[in-house]
Amino acid sequence: MARLAAKRVKNIRHMKFKAEIDVMPLEALLDPQGKAVGQSMKNLGLAEITNVRIGKHIRLFIDAKSQDVAEVKAQEACKKLLVNEIMEGFTCRVEKA
Repeated sequence: MARLAAKRVKNIRHMKFKAEIDVMPLEALLDPQGKAVGQSMKNLGLAEITNVRIGKHIRLFIDAKSQDVAEVKAQEACKKLLVNEIMEGFTCRVEKA
């Protein structure tokens, strides 16, 4: 009986999901890279562009049995490795790949 249950678990099909993650410095913190780019905009004649903030965009793929599971895994990856929540905030979108 246990063998049959184990066999069923192996037969569960996983789907592939794509996670798009945007990481930005928290608003309360200085963004020296964004400030430098903003200053360069003025030097290039683009003074209309202000308040530049520089972040990062991460795309990753997840094999999971459902979108809910994929979302949990993406959030876990952000919190454990991809984002320093002391200095950064993030948004995460998961969809079928």
